[in-house]
Amino acid sequence: MFLNSKKGQDQKDQNDHYHHNILISTIFLYDNVESVANISKGVGEMRRKLKNLTVQVIIGIILGIIVGFLFPEFGAKLKVLADGFIKLIKMVIAPIIFFTVVIGIGNMGDLKKVGRIGGKALIYFEIVTTFALAIGIVVVNLVKPGVGFHTDAVKGGDISQYTKQAEETSHGFVDFILSIIPDNVVAAMASGQLLPVLFFAVLFGLAAAALGEKAKPVISLFERLAEIFFGVVNMVMKVSPIAAFGAMAYTIGTFGLGSLVSLGKLMGSVYITMALFIFVVLGGIAKFYGFNIFKFLAYIKEELLLVLGTSSSESALPRLMERLEKYGCSKSVVGLVVPTGYSFNLDGTSIYLSMAAIFIAQAYGIDLTIWQELTLLGVLMLTSKGAAGVTGSGFITLAATLAAFPMIPVEGIALLLGVDRFMSEARAITNIIGNAVATVVVSKMENEFHPNEAEVERASMSVAK
Repeated sequence: MFLNSKKGQDQKDQNDHYHHNILISTIFLYDNVESVANISKGVGEMRRKLKNLTVQVIIGIILGIIVGFLFPEFGAKLKVLADGFIKLIKMVIAPIIFFTVVIGIGNMGDLKKVGRIGGKALIYFEIVTTFALAIGIVVVNLVKPGVGFHTDAVKGGDISQYTKQAEETSHGFVDFILSIIPDNVVAAMASGQLLPVLFFAVLFGLAAAALGEKAKPVISLFERLAEIFFGVVNMVMKVSPIAAFGAMAYTIGTFGLGSLVSLGKLMGSVYITMALFIFVVLGGIAKFYGFNIFKFLAYIKEELLLVLGTSSSESALPRLMERLEKYGCSKSVVGLVVPTGYSFNLDGTSIYLSMAAIFIAQAYGIDLTIWQELTLLGVLMLTSKGAAGVTGSGFITLAATLAAFPMIPVEGIALLLGVDRFMSEARAITNIIGNAVATVVVSKMENEFHPNEAEVERASMSVAK
């Protein structure tokens, strides 16, 4: 009986030990399952963020800087990635502008309203760009980045390609007006000439609006076609991080970080001036018209990062038009203001041109009088119009300006060859912000702004989540 009792106790102990082991194993398994679930959740969150275009473009820019710095020869060859992307975007710009403008004017019906929107936009452009030119001249005179600069150190820079293109480009007022009228509409679309395409689109839209109901089937067809073209843009945008990577690798690989040091004072002046212009001038305009510049910039952050990577404000044009419509601007205002602004409202280019011209004068020891600077301002007001938002066009426009202003030697643009690419990002970003703000302002002037708060909030918080 004692043996049976002892055997029963041993069996009980074994059962208790068994149950204890099962309990520990269950707890351990639960903890592991919970850990695996947390890891899976973290991986899922990381994958979601990596799918975000903004994050992808940032990664592309950072990798481009690293590759360009570590492997400069290889980095210099990657420019083809950016060039290919910009060509893909330019492929659809002309038809998108044509369809958007025709749809906007055709649906508007009121022809007087079209003229009123265009007139207000042009007056706004002229005031703001003149202000940008003046700010550039004031800051460069205060900072004096060119004083004491050794021009001998940079002699021999090849500027012939820019001076030749400047000579071939007509900068007279009559020539500029005539250049807006296309010889052939199809040729203008094929070559991507924005102003001639815009001019024809306005005429086509006005004719459609005059026809009224008869033109509705055509307008409906154009609306479907515009949706297809914006679908193409969305497909192209998927490779934008690769383009940003290639462009940044080329910039760092070709010019190196060392080229930033020698002309750092001018670069710093340009960046600070453009930042002041965006946050003070455009910020003040935005506040006056009832929207916050910081929230607005957060809303268009993907387009800004794309411009930062490619150095071309034109690369973000189709996507910007789509975003501004979602923000609340009417299609008619977006269709008229944004494409026109790409030739008439280049705030960043205006600031750069005025500062670069005075910098060259300072570097060569040329002391310009106040009247000469005002004359330069007048010349820049003309030459800065029509400078397309493509990388390098600012340099050509600068050459044309100096050719029309003989007091400053045109060979002085060789001083800027090494760092122009680094400043082109600031120019392009300021240009696109200026055009985006202008579109919202004109929309509000015309009571054509219907805010989409949910869309703005969702877009501005997409990276933070």
